[in-house]
Amino acid sequence: MIETKKEAEKVLLVGVELQGMENFTMSMEELASLAKTAGAVVKGTYTQKRDKYDSKTFVGSGKLDEIALMVEADEIDTLIVNNRLTPRQNANLEAVLGIKVIDRMQLILDIFAMRARSHEGKLQVHLAQLKYMLPRLVGQGIMLSRQAGGIGSRGPGESQLELNRRSIRNQIHDIERQLKVVEKNRATIRERRMQSGIFKIGLIGYTNAGKSTIMNAMTDKEQYEADELFATLDATTKQIHLADKFQVTLTDTVGFIQDLPTELISAFKSTLEESMNVDLLLHVIDASDPNHAEQEEVVLEILKDLDMLDIPRLALYNKLDKVEDDFHPTQFPHVMISAKHKDARAHIQMMVLAKIKTMFTPFEIKVPISKAYRLHDLASICLVEKREYVDNMEVLSGYIAENMKWKLDEFL
Repeated sequence: MIETKKEAEKVLLVGVELQGMENFTMSMEELASLAKTAGAVVKGTYTQKRDKYDSKTFVGSGKLDEIALMVEADEIDTLIVNNRLTPRQNANLEAVLGIKVIDRMQLILDIFAMRARSHEGKLQVHLAQLKYMLPRLVGQGIMLSRQAGGIGSRGPGESQLELNRRSIRNQIHDIERQLKVVEKNRATIRERRMQSGIFKIGLIGYTNAGKSTIMNAMTDKEQYEADELFATLDATTKQIHLADKFQVTLTDTVGFIQDLPTELISAFKSTLEESMNVDLLLHVIDASDPNHAEQEEVVLEILKDLDMLDIPRLALYNKLDKVEDDFHPTQFPHVMISAKHKDARAHIQMMVLAKIKTMFTPFEIKVPISKAYRLHDLASICLVEKREYVDNMEVLSGYIAENMKWKLDEFL
């Protein structure tokens, strides 16, 4: 049997710029990238400046007529709106245009459904989709009346779109119960990691900044990486040696994006918690992106919302090989790298170690030769700068975390 290649959905993008709105152009560019990541072909973009969104159809009647003509002329499959639509707006737009209409939230959920790999990730996406779907069951036209498939309908599956409210509430309850079990197991693993004294590093940053590429460079392991939004969803933690026997864990998490829906922050709370409990954050920034300054601000704003601004940070300005003009970093301390360059790993390690030394406390300890065999465990949680033998004693000096200084007492 010969398989025919499914044609990509043809979509139109629509955005309304309200007075005083910041980063509107950046947001629309992102919407186009999101649509392409979801597998769509963007055939056109319509924007409009207004004092407020139209309560019935989001855009004004004149702009809607323009869109309707384009929909018919280019046989458009889907309209994607760069804002959260009310159920009424969604239903009215579908009724007028006769095509599927989704908003930015549904598009992001759809990409999350594509990217989720772990059991927990799939559960979280499913939960967010169901919660978003619940208030939209009544009065929503094409999305619920036809088994359309395609962008905006992945994840739970089309048949579930026909389920009644009670059924969806039961599913939400069941998924939340399953997630509590998963989160409990994750908390246990995290607690063990904290008790072990291992230094924890988290990679954070705007989506597509290059976090997974850096993860691969630092660990020699293959983490999915691609020039697309939300390439990584599930938190991945690897253990590495930064220097000699000094061990750390490195965690790669989901990328941030402006206007990230609160439901998704909530849905991925357990994933983001992997970064909430780290000792050092590596903030990865795509230096080649013309909007990198705005993206930095988005990440810092989300960190503020998550009460993570007090965690020590080191900025990693990535993709320097793609920067054409002079680049001036705004965050300090920082590292300027190209993650795929052969020297990137050594450069990152050097700067991370320098940062850790400012966080640790200097120490010196003299250990009898009879206890020297136990120094291996100590060396895994501290930075040993110097090691020498004096009068049948092994003398170690370096840096150790304040909360792990009690380990030194075992050798006295």
